[in-house]
Amino acid sequence: MSTRRLAKTLYRKLLREAEKLPSYNFRMYAGRKIRETFRENKTINDFDKIDAQIEVARQSLEMLRRQAIIGHLYSAEKLVIERKKTLSHAED
Repeated sequence: MSTRRLAKTLYRKLLREAEKLPSYNFRMYAGRKIRETFRENKTINDFDKIDAQIEVARQSLEMLRRQAIIGHLYSAEKLVIERKKTLSHAED
């Protein structure tokens, strides 16, 4: 697999895994951090540095997977911003 394709695949996997985090704040932070980090590393041309960053992304993916599992074990009530409005509440 080409380096560019591997980076895109890791990027998508990281974003999908971040969406699984139960905490709204952690979910939003993880998404922002992933996008920002990939944007910063977009211009790297040295293959050794690219390989190092890909390894960091793989480790981050595993960490996100573990955090999502742990987060679901100890889930808390959803924040107001996460709650969906229902039609019955909108009519009141």
